[in-house]
Amino acid sequence: MPRPGDGSPRPVTLIPGDGIGPLVTGAVRQVMEAMHAPVYFETYEVHGDMTSVPAEVMESIRKNKVCLKGGLATPVGGGVSSLNVQLRKELDLYASLVNCFNLPGLPTRHENVDIVVIRENTEGEYAGLEHEVVPGVVESLKLIPLHKVLEGWIIQHGMGAISSTGDMLEVTPNLYGNLVANTAAGIAGGTGVMPGGNVGADHAIFEQGASAGNVGNEKIVEKMKANPVALLLSSAMMLRHLQFPSFADRLETAVKRVIEEGKYMTKDLGGTSTTQEVVDAVISKLN
Repeated sequence: MPRPGDGSPRPVTLIPGDGIGPLVTGAVRQVMEAMHAPVYFETYEVHGDMTSVPAEVMESIRKNKVCLKGGLATPVGGGVSSLNVQLRKELDLYASLVNCFNLPGLPTRHENVDIVVIRENTEGEYAGLEHEVVPGVVESLKLIPLHKVLEGWIIQHGMGAISSTGDMLEVTPNLYGNLVANTAAGIAGGTGVMPGGNVGADHAIFEQGASAGNVGNEKIVEKMKANPVALLLSSAMMLRHLQFPSFADRLETAVKRVIEEGKYMTKDLGGTSTTQEVVDAVISKLN
């Protein structure tokens, strides 16, 4: 694996996804190009209504070790498996990481929030270990190996890859961690500004940290007003994971300067800006 400083840019698998996904991943690509980040993207079309993740996509992620992903819609009912769950299971991405923190310039009811939520990602209630005991009676099983999450990732990579200032660390099983992460995101400024990633011993996928409930919001897509902040900050996490900390710092600083200035904000943050206007503002703040 090429290391920082050897002159070799790193390949990253890119899955734009559904709904607002192409908008916000496109925002990341523009900013990465503007800052001359040492990465390049291998882009694949994957959508939530597919029966499985295409083999060539899995091969790309296994080869590159790192993926940046927009939201994938999860079909409701009909026994269709979530591609998000498939990615986590096949790549053994056993820890979901979400950093929920206040951003200066974004008013919230609670101040000084800085919480890192580490959620068990492949088992628990979302593991799909279900069977019909007798007709009409279904039993669901869950396993909770939290030591795997802690020992397998934190010890290997260190908390610095998530946040250098995290005041609170919360480690939870799968379903409960989902609830905790979304609640923490809500009190810190909203899901549209919370970065996150799914990591294992060998691979990592970075995406919006808290629930991407607006993935299929057609009005946002039509008006091109999706908030790119969460995925921009997630891409900064990705750069830090790839050991490009100076580029990660530049990107985070530019995003925070735009939020603090308050001139270019999408509707969920109290503004009226388009995705492109936010992107242009971030690029203008790059040092």
